[in-house]
This record gives sequence, C-alpha cells and structure tokens, in this order.
Amino acid sequence: MNALIEAIDAGVEASDYASLAQVFSFGPASWQSLGQGEQRSLAAYFIKSVVASSSFNLQQALTSPPMMNTFLETLAHLPTSPVEGAADNKLRQAIFDYKVNEEGDFAAAARVLSGMRMEDDPQSVYFFTPADKCEVYVKISECFLEEDEIAESDAAVTKAGTVVEGISDPDQYQGLILRYKSTYARVLDANRKFLQAASRYHDLSQSSGDLIQADDLMGMLGRAVTCAILAPSGAQRQRVLAHLFKDPRLRDLDNIPQFETHATILTKMFKNQIIGKNELVKFEASLQEHQKAVMGDGLTIMERGVVEHNMQAVSAIYESIYISELAIKLGVSCEKAERIAASMITDGSLLGSIDQVSGLVEFSSSYNPEASWNTAIGSFCLKLNQIAGALHVD
Repeated sequence: MNALIEAIDAGVEASDYASLAQVFSFGPASWQSLGQGEQRSLAAYFIKSVVASSSFNLQQALTSPPMMNTFLETLAHLPTSPVEGAADNKLRQAIFDYKVNEEGDFAAAARVLSGMRMEDDPQSVYFFTPADKCEVYVKISECFLEEDEIAESDAAVTKAGTVVEGISDPDQYQGLILRYKSTYARVLDANRKFLQAASRYHDLSQSSGDLIQADDLMGMLGRAVTCAILAPSGAQRQRVLAHLFKDPRLRDLDNIPQFETHATILTKMFKNQIIGKNELVKFEASLQEHQKAVMGDGLTIMERGVVEHNMQAVSAIYESIYISELAIKLGVSCEKAERIAASMITDGSLLGSIDQVSGLVEFSSSYNPEASWNTAIGSFCLKLNQIAGALHVD
C-alpha cells in the first residue's frame, strides 16, 4: 500500500500519466494486490492528490485516454466516507465539462455527473442547495436528451422537479427554473405525451422578462401547436386547441418557415373542419424523428391524429356514412377506417355505432368534446355526493 502511495505521489508530481495508470492497472505491482477496502482508500487518495496538486495539470491529463480511464475507474471505487475537499465532485465536474465541450459525448458526460454526491447537511463537504441540485439534474437531463436517451433524461428531470420547489429565492434563479421547465417540456414531447408537452410549451411561450428571446418564445409556441396537433383526439385536446387558437400570436407563426402551416392546421382542427393530405406536407417536414414514429396500426403519429380529427369532423357533417366513402375522406383503406371508427367509439371519443351488414357508420350526434367532458365531470360529482350521503352518520 505504501509503495503504491509513493508511486502516486511521484506520478502526480511529475505528471507521469503512464506510471499513474500503471498503479491502477491489472499488473502484479498494482492495486489489484490490495483488498477492497484498501483499493477504495487508494482511489480516494489518488483523486484528492490530482485535484489538490499545483503541479498536476488536470485539464491536460483529461486529454490522455489512459488517464481518463484511470479517473473513471477510481471514481467507481470510492469509499462511502467523504473525500477530502469533495475532490471527487470536482473531478466529476472537470470530466463533465471536457466530455461536453471537447468530445461532444453528452451521454458519457451525463453519466459522470450522475455520480455527484449531494447532501442537505450544511456542515457536509457535499452540501448542495436546492438550486445547486436542480442545476446538476437539469444538466444531466439536457445531456441525455442530446443523445435521445429519453428514460434517463426523464429520471433526471423528475429529480429536478423534486427540488425546484425548494429554491428559496426563485427570482434569483429564473434562468435555471426556465431551463428546468423547457427540459421537462422536451422530455414530455420525446415521450410522446403531446398534450402535456403542448401545455408546457405554451406556458413557456408566454414567459415575460429578458431571459428568453422573442424568437425563442415563438419557437415554443410553434412546438406547442405541433404537439397539440399530434395529440390524441378528445376533450383535453380540444381545450388545448382552444387556448392556442385564442393566442393572438398564432398567425405570426406563418412568418416562420418551420411553422408556416401550423396556424392553418390548428384552426381547422379547432373548428372541426376536414384537413386534406396536401395541407400536411410542410407540417410533416417540420416534425422531429420521434414525432414521425409509426404506430401499431401502420399510421404515423401525425396520420393517426389527423385521421381521428377528420373522423370527428365527418361526424359533425353526416348522420351516417358508408365505410367505403368514409375511407376516401380519411385517406385510408376501408378496413383501417372501420378499425379506427370502432376504436374511437369504444374509447368514447366518438359517439356512434357501426352497422357491418350495411357497411355504415352511424353517428349518434355531433360530437362535442367539451360537453362530453362536462357531462363526465357532472356524473362523477353526482355519484360522489351519493356515496358521501350513504356514508353519512347522524
């Protein structure tokens, strides 16, 4: 053990990367000869030494593959007790910055930062305020998003959500809070939770102050419209569409090439008008990869959303329609039109029935999602009052 410590001291003093890497290799004269507890102590000693040394150039050492491997190996074998001066956290931050800025390896950077030790005790060398913790979690989530590792990004931004409310002076950290909200919206979008994402994007697009540029605010509005159009049909989407339709900036999206057809499509959806395939070409071109996924029925997310909308629009015009004619209006096969109608009737988003003998879809009435939602809420409240009354004891 003493010989290895001396080798570390000499290697750090001389910035001898080869000898330092040798200490933590698999050779006979390496830490492999030590017990697990001694290995952990030696790893802590090494990290403390390289971070505290005035002669060791840590930034230069990060460019050496053997040294980078040594840093990562020792960080994975630390004791549970604190490392002097929280040197392990300082090393993790340095590696994170290098991997992001020099290598562009965002996922690896996020994994390194995920090992940060953060404690609530102000007396601990690992003390982090809620704002400090939130920033770490947001950085991790942002990096995982860059690599489309959505589950990991979701986990990190969820942790940020648990501490963001604990920030004692929100006004001082408006920029950080906006980054958290933006990252959360992007994670919802990536997870195809389009209704929630649309609401989050729209809230962000209405942010005041100088922290978000006007162009970025319009970009958030455009993303909100995108997600609203892609969301499943129903009362909740109708309410989101209504909020966006009433936004006075909606028509300004026509001036942004990426979003130039969004206002028209959203308006048709809100007014329950049929949308033709030719109107969706530019909209489809603006979608991100995760928004172009093909669903189990063979339709893309966009096609599914538009077909369901057009089904609602048809139900507002016709009392009944032959499945063959419905398929033409929806731009799908007869079998697919029947399956979609059956699915929507089953989940309650379409009021009607299918007469397979006659090949007809019969609509009970014009579908009003807001009325349907209000009816459901009223029915729930009535039943709740009945249960409460039955349980009441004089």
